[in-house]
Amino acid sequence: MVRKPLATSAAKTRIRAATLASPVEHVEGRQSVLAALRARQRRFDVVLVRHDAHAEKVQDVLEQAEQMGVPIRRVDGRELDAMAHGSTHGGVLAICSEKPRLSGEQLIRLVESLREPPLLLLLEGVDDARNLGFTLRTADALGVHAVLIKKHLWDFDATEVARPSSGAYERLPLAQIDDVEPLRQLQRRGLKIFGCIAGAKRTMFDVDFTQAAILAIGGEKRGLSGAVRAICENFVTIPTRDGASLSMSHASAILMAEATRQRTAINVEAIDADATSD
Repeated sequence: MVRKPLATSAAKTRIRAATLASPVEHVEGRQSVLAALRARQRRFDVVLVRHDAHAEKVQDVLEQAEQMGVPIRRVDGRELDAMAHGSTHGGVLAICSEKPRLSGEQLIRLVESLREPPLLLLLEGVDDARNLGFTLRTADALGVHAVLIKKHLWDFDATEVARPSSGAYERLPLAQIDDVEPLRQLQRRGLKIFGCIAGAKRTMFDVDFTQAAILAIGGEKRGLSGAVRAICENFVTIPTRDGASLSMSHASAILMAEATRQRTAINVEAIDADATSD
């Protein structure tokens, strides 16, 4: 592979100018940058790589960037440190456009294109960027098709969300909604909203998550809003010892895991039934 020359002062000036010219974000760390490149949802201005970064550690990033025609610049570590959120970038940083978020209409088109019952996650009252990142990581791992968050809650620094998500922030469709109207439209298309609240009569083991579903979970401070509660078809609770409370990220993980368990069990049963009939 032909090595790229070190970034010149002029190149660095152009990089900074690009940052100021239009809304852009910094994607930091090999895993996040690679996931963003592979997702192909952003417009990339440049990928910066520390000049002394070990080739084997950044090879996949370099190959993906070159394949996509994204410029690569080798820069001094101090240059990256000055641009990054601290020194945990691992020698790789990308300057690119913001990750696009699905509108209500785009979300509906996504749901209609699925070949399996949709499983969506609605989060309200998100208070911490890292917890949101961990939740996205779990949602991605457990097969959630999209995550919905109220528009006024998109206050977080994207880097602080992306870092703990381990690439899930780039892969997972994220939809921002202004009100409950997109939820009503999804309901009209057969999705049922399961609101997770304390004190509900039914536990998560008593409901059917194999159908088209939206799992609605609120934060520790405010819980689910009255507007969302008003349109929930079902309320469920996560059984805990002595009624102990859970953080939003942990409650989301447990509820998503139960939904995935139910869906996996149905698929296994279907495979077994086909094998028996043969």
